[in-house]
Amino acid sequence: MLDIKWIRKNPKMLDNALFLRNDDPKADAVLFVDQKRRAHVRRLQEMQERHNILSKEIKKAIVAGDTVHAEALKSEVSKIKIYLATASDEERRLTQVLEDILSRLPNIPLQEVPVGRNEEGNLEIRQVGVPRSFNFPPKEHYDLGIAMQCMDFERAAHISGSRFTVLLGKLAFLERAIGQFMLDVHTRDHGYQEVSPPLLVRHDSVYGTAQLPKFADDLFRTTDERWLIPTAEVPLTNLMRDEILDASMLPLRFAALTPCFRSEAGSAGRDTYGMFRQHQFWKVEMVSITDSDSSLGELERMTGCAEEILKRLELPFRTVVLCTGDMGFSACKTYDIEVWLPGQNKYREIASCSLCGDFQARRMNMRYRLKGKKALHFVHTLNGSGTAVGRCFIAVLENYQQSDGRVMIPAVLRPYMRGLEVLDPYEENV
Repeated sequence: MLDIKWIRKNPKMLDNALFLRNDDPKADAVLFVDQKRRAHVRRLQEMQERHNILSKEIKKAIVAGDTVHAEALKSEVSKIKIYLATASDEERRLTQVLEDILSRLPNIPLQEVPVGRNEEGNLEIRQVGVPRSFNFPPKEHYDLGIAMQCMDFERAAHISGSRFTVLLGKLAFLERAIGQFMLDVHTRDHGYQEVSPPLLVRHDSVYGTAQLPKFADDLFRTTDERWLIPTAEVPLTNLMRDEILDASMLPLRFAALTPCFRSEAGSAGRDTYGMFRQHQFWKVEMVSITDSDSSLGELERMTGCAEEILKRLELPFRTVVLCTGDMGFSACKTYDIEVWLPGQNKYREIASCSLCGDFQARRMNMRYRLKGKKALHFVHTLNGSGTAVGRCFIAVLENYQQSDGRVMIPAVLRPYMRGLEVLDPYEENV
């Protein structure tokens, strides 16, 4: 959430940032409600002070025996009480209106973020690895999986509907191995603390990471007012909600391998077949909580951690910095990592690492204190995929496929697969 004090001082900067994000100007609407609320609060305080003064004067009038004056004062107090009863409700209503408007404003892009209206404005900053040359037409992952009789979309649809997949045998084994490999790298080599978080979270938690209220339609909600996590970013970032941290504790780094659940309401018609865009999928998530001076450096570090996964798997990829019009709602700077998929003959997103600044921390009231200082500061939060297990699974199948339908297993995954070196569609399932 943006700081209302900053908006009061910089309304034009807010509207310019919204324009860069393909949004309409909103500074006037925000300030109108803010000014109305502040004027109401001032009036409320004045009446409360008047009430206190009159109460004292009534006592003096009674002691002095001036009953006429005392009754007149009591009459005025009665009118003030009636006003205060409704005015307090109006203050709460105006506060809620203002918070609702603020909660729907996206984060402000950093000045270094390239300006653009859509993904065409994204800027490639590096490319790692060379896409493999095939002497046969490479297949997409679902053709490979179906041929192995280990990927079943029809049974998944019978059980749960569209955008679900059943993996069997050797492919279920491969998916599990990829997730375990990723988590091991991030916890063992990159210093992230492993967390096994809840998959159901309360409204405040999803609001804190800014999925609510704007993206409610993209989430799954239970009948008892909890939400299925769209990503482990939600519980991991909320671990320190409402806390005051000592600066010496920072940065805090957490990682989790969890299922994620998304309704994909905004992606109708895209990637309708296969495993690329699912309602349920596994992902390794990284979250960092740090101070304002270190957050940009932490973003570079986090992005490097995600890239390292693909380097060790020897998967070609490129890293792009997202432009202003393509960034996520809560981010002020984002790197996307796109892996090469030979079956699609294009790069596709497999990880996204974002700096949110104090945007989420302000919602979660998560602050830190420098040693020897009284002042409190909002922490900066970051989140990143490390990476999406399902999309990495797709990339392994497509990049390591052979002309006869076999799929070689990357060397780093073999210890996680009992030494298995190849997935053979003609051999029995493991």
